[in-house]
Amino acid sequence: MPTPLDDRAKAMAELARRGDIESLADEVVAYAAADNDRGRRGSRVANALRLVPAGRGPELLMALLERCCLVTDAEQRQVINQLLETLVKPYSTTGTPDAAEVALAFAARHTAYFGGAEQRHMAELLLEAGRPVPLEVVAMMRRAVAHGYWGSVAALKPFLARLDAPALNPGEAWADRALTDVGSLDPAETTRWHALFRHAATATSAKPSQKWETAGRGLLDGLTEPGDRLRSWLTLVGRPRTVRLNRTQWEQDINESLDPYNATPLRGLVWLASFLPEHPETPRVLGALVETSLRKVAGIGPRSPKIANAGVYALSRIPSENALAQIARLAARVTFKGTLKELNAALDARAAALGLSRDEVEELAVPAYGLTEAGRRVEHFGAASATLDATSGTVTVTWQNSAGKVVKSVPASVRSEHPEQLAEFKAAVKDVEKMLSAQAERLDRQFLGQRVWQFEAWRSRYLDHPLVGTLARRLIWLVDDVPCAYGDGVLRTHEDKEIAAGESVRLWHPIGREVAEVLAWRGWLEDRRVTQPFKQAHRELYLLTAAEENTRLYSNRYAAHILRQHQFHALAAARGWRNRLRLMVDDEYEPATRELPQWGLRAEFWIEGIGDDWGADTTESGAYLRLATDQVRFYPINAPEHYAHAGGGGYEQWVHQEAEPTEPVPLAEVPPLVLSEVLRDVDLFVGVASVGNDPTWQDGGPDGRFREYWASYSFGELSGTAQTRREMLERLVPRLAIAERATVDGRFLVVRGDLRTYKIHLGSGNILMSPNDQYLCIVPKQSTGSSTGNVFLPFDGDRVLAVILSKALMLAKDTQITDPTITQQLRR
Repeated sequence: MPTPLDDRAKAMAELARRGDIESLADEVVAYAAADNDRGRRGSRVANALRLVPAGRGPELLMALLERCCLVTDAEQRQVINQLLETLVKPYSTTGTPDAAEVALAFAARHTAYFGGAEQRHMAELLLEAGRPVPLEVVAMMRRAVAHGYWGSVAALKPFLARLDAPALNPGEAWADRALTDVGSLDPAETTRWHALFRHAATATSAKPSQKWETAGRGLLDGLTEPGDRLRSWLTLVGRPRTVRLNRTQWEQDINESLDPYNATPLRGLVWLASFLPEHPETPRVLGALVETSLRKVAGIGPRSPKIANAGVYALSRIPSENALAQIARLAARVTFKGTLKELNAALDARAAALGLSRDEVEELAVPAYGLTEAGRRVEHFGAASATLDATSGTVTVTWQNSAGKVVKSVPASVRSEHPEQLAEFKAAVKDVEKMLSAQAERLDRQFLGQRVWQFEAWRSRYLDHPLVGTLARRLIWLVDDVPCAYGDGVLRTHEDKEIAAGESVRLWHPIGREVAEVLAWRGWLEDRRVTQPFKQAHRELYLLTAAEENTRLYSNRYAAHILRQHQFHALAAARGWRNRLRLMVDDEYEPATRELPQWGLRAEFWIEGIGDDWGADTTESGAYLRLATDQVRFYPINAPEHYAHAGGGGYEQWVHQEAEPTEPVPLAEVPPLVLSEVLRDVDLFVGVASVGNDPTWQDGGPDGRFREYWASYSFGELSGTAQTRREMLERLVPRLAIAERATVDGRFLVVRGDLRTYKIHLGSGNILMSPNDQYLCIVPKQSTGSSTGNVFLPFDGDRVLAVILSKALMLAKDTQITDPTITQQLRR
């Protein structure tokens, strides 16, 4: 009896006979995914392709290549690649210009398939026949040289020097736009722009020389609107490739990274942008470019640190407050070590030039963005207006039309009569959102920074600052060691005593404070419905335990957890920890570390890769998918590390440091604030990155591994963060609309629905339901949005708490659930 695979094979043959190339290509890809028998699969597809009408081979080749570029499954891509190689081979060996043109068109999309000598030979056949070498082929050759594929440097570099081709490779949105824009100008202007591109392509050093800058300024003179054009091109960097490339089995996702050849002229164009007259949009564009260039690609890392560093350099050359603001914002957000070093150097240089401290420069660098009071800006567009409000921490914009009526969207009169002003206002709204996030992270780091301000300077830079004031007015401060917060226009204690002035100011931290004081501040914030930008009054405290007194030199509080490595790595960088991805080929591992210079200490969190199956336990590049956790230790900051950086060639390398070991600092001698904040970080790593938080892991993951760990974490004892969550819910649940159906019981929020009773674990957010504690899998959306029913929370940043509340509100009305993935589990 014919099987579905037999029917697919017949369909391929019929499509080949009819010459329906597009449908045949779709069917070949589908068959490659469906048939697991390699031998049968290869022979059936080959038999079908032999039936393609003569002369349609090139069309089929490119149709299959187009689809292969989009395939993500490695084995399926390998099967199609083998078919492609079989199809293209005759064109590369025939030796005619027509055949060479087909083979080169294929090579331009299929990276590193032909060696450098083969590429050059086929291109020379075209030139000898009087045909140009397509720019897409030139781009392929340049990428091959940049990567050093198959002897391409020796074979292709001299050949490329003979060609008169534009200095930009097509295939990226920004380069395509640049080539199109310049090509539409009059010939003389076009020539001048291409000369500028060629000069940009010589930006091979880390920073421009004086000679390079002088030449660049000369080329910019006389160009039409160079600033507008450069900014429009730079905003497109990082957009999806306009021409997808087919990866080889050895490459990572080159379609998500930047073209390695274009990176050099792009760096030059970024430098050139800083030579032009100041424009308020330039710093914004450069700041976004830095972030785009550092966006990580799986298996590769940051897209282009070279471009990010060029953006930082360009910002440092622009003597405006907007440029300084972008540098300060990026310094608070960027985690890539090389670029962060450049940002710090730029801030230090600006501080030295102004005769100020680094902290003062960061504070003075925050612009007002047109806000006339803390968190508010009213923008008039003729008779219409927009009100930006960031006082609560969430940026909202309210529009009023010319009649004074509140409307949901931008009035038509504003769009038609004030387009430039509207664009600038929208850009300012995005700037406010980004800067608020960066400043909240900077303030959160001040607990360990132990920053102390003089009162009047603090008042102007924080409390009354139009933007930072929206954060400062939702925090608790110590004015001359008296705790106070902003309420009803003045500073107040929780007993409602006004504080008018003082000498020194610092952030209040709950450690070392009386329990009654901490509880009073929690109540004060909740009564006034103040949402703090991060946990302060409700901050978790991690005090030395009896077990840690016994181990003395290390803490095992967060040992024996299984974490998702890449999630941990990103989170550690965001919290200021230095870490390196663990690879299966590594012999030894260095711990994740955090420097604490104000305290003379270095914290270490010991972790190691786990698993021994290449592919199931690693990425394609060999990085472990999961980690096992171990000890937390502290060392004097000047103590030799177990590993020392020995980087070279753009790669991070770590070698064992041969030095006398230094004994860790006893935990009892670590300042309580430092111990608490470091352990809070580690608790955060475990709480966010643990596989126990994955609601889909109830089967134990690949081959049933880590099942016991998943069960123990998902429903086990609560961490410090989860205990804070429980305390919050004990006060919050009685105020909820489902108060009669919900109670906090030990480790769970218990919710009574009409169909079942549910126990939501306060640590993982995973659910057990009656009877017999049956597991209920609900995968939350990435953004909880308003799913908590607009329940007031006194702090931002605890996504698990928001997930628990959203699940509770949904399960209390379980008869109204329509999602089949949930209702099927409820009916079992």
